Amino acid sequence: MSGSSPIEHVQSFCAEQGLRLTPIRRRVLELIIEADAPIKAYDLLDQLKKERPGAAPPTIYRALEFLLAHHFIHRIETLNAYVSCMHPEHPHEGQFLICNRCHQVVEIEDSVLSERLSKAAASEGFTPSHQVLEIYGCCDECEPTPSPGAREDG
Repeated sequence: MSGSSPIEHVQSFCAEQGLRLTPIRRRVLELIIEADAPIKAYDLLDQLKKERPGAAPPTIYRALEFLLAHHFIHRIETLNAYVSCMHPEHPHEGQFLICNRCHQVVEIEDSVLSERLSKAAASEGFTPSHQVLEIYGCCDECEPTPSPGAREDG
């Protein structure tokens, strides 16, 4: 992205590819980016209704489909919620670290891991359509790691 905001990147990409970033699609993307944790479709709808009282579920789901199809956002499968893509400059399979306590999501992008998973699937005669790897645990803010040399027994 080199200095541009995620919205600017998406706008540029859409212009280059001849895609329509409608005001609603843009606003849904903005709401996802502004969210401090993964956000569910109906929470997006509630926020959008404050600005557009006539907004309905199909409005949100159409926008989400567009944003997902072009890799501008990711769906966290186990939470049935959405996060903005931290690497929208190129399509990729995301891996996500999800804190059990604060629900923060960190996207990592490890192409070697994605390739290894694809090869493992192929060795089993399986062709994946997409990968979503979600790893649950605690972030440093919720469970700080002990400093080197610190004793755990007291």
